[in-house]
Amino acid sequence: MRVYYAHEIIHEVHALNIINYDANAPKKPANLSINSDLLRQAKERNINLSQTLEQRLIELLVEEKRKQWKEENRKAIEEYNRRVAGQGVFSDEQRSI
Repeated sequence: MRVYYAHEIIHEVHALNIINYDANAPKKPANLSINSDLLRQAKERNINLSQTLEQRLIELLVEEKRKQWKEENRKAIEEYNRRVAGQGVFSDEQRSI
């Protein structure tokens, strides 16, 4: 089981706010090569390719920002985790489990 520490949870909650872009910026055409069978199936299901790509790009950018943040803060997170493992946290006495 993965243990999530408070700072990681707070970071995850705010993760969607870390991608700053102008949602009202004008659209720009882009040439893409897509597997023809996937394209056919998407069209049959009325999947909006532009919207789908934009959403996936946001997800990828968020993931890259998370990786960058975790790497930049790796030493502090490790130290925090060592301290918690050795000393616990202030709320340990309040837990019922």
